[in-house]
Amino acid sequence: MVSMEKERKKFRQIDCSVFLADCPARDVLALLAEKWTLLVLHALSEKTYRTAELRRRIGGVSEKMLIQALRRLEQHGLVSRMSYQTVPPHVEYSLTPLGVSLSSIVCALDTWVETHALEISGWENKR
Repeated sequence: MVSMEKERKKFRQIDCSVFLADCPARDVLALLAEKWTLLVLHALSEKTYRTAELRRRIGGVSEKMLIQALRRLEQHGLVSRMSYQTVPPHVEYSLTPLGVSLSSIVCALDTWVETHALEISGWENKR
């Protein structure tokens, strides 16, 4: 029986490229390219959120789309879901260590977007 560590080392030796159609990197890129995914990751880099709090933080997201994004991020190991058996029950979401390692990149991208949004969208020319 192969140990888990040997499997991980074997997996890490695979060369990934987002330019290869059948590479797992392409699937990860597709996940991260979703609008709500990036906003959820950025918000969760700030603190742990309950679902309703997170929805208020991310303007314009429906509950359905938020839950779908959270489930995908949880399935891929970027977000952790903690359910509390209280009355009424509540759920909190936070970044996993893997999610934290990605959050600075997402936040940097968001900062770049905010800096250049008017220029790229053409709003500066409309003034």
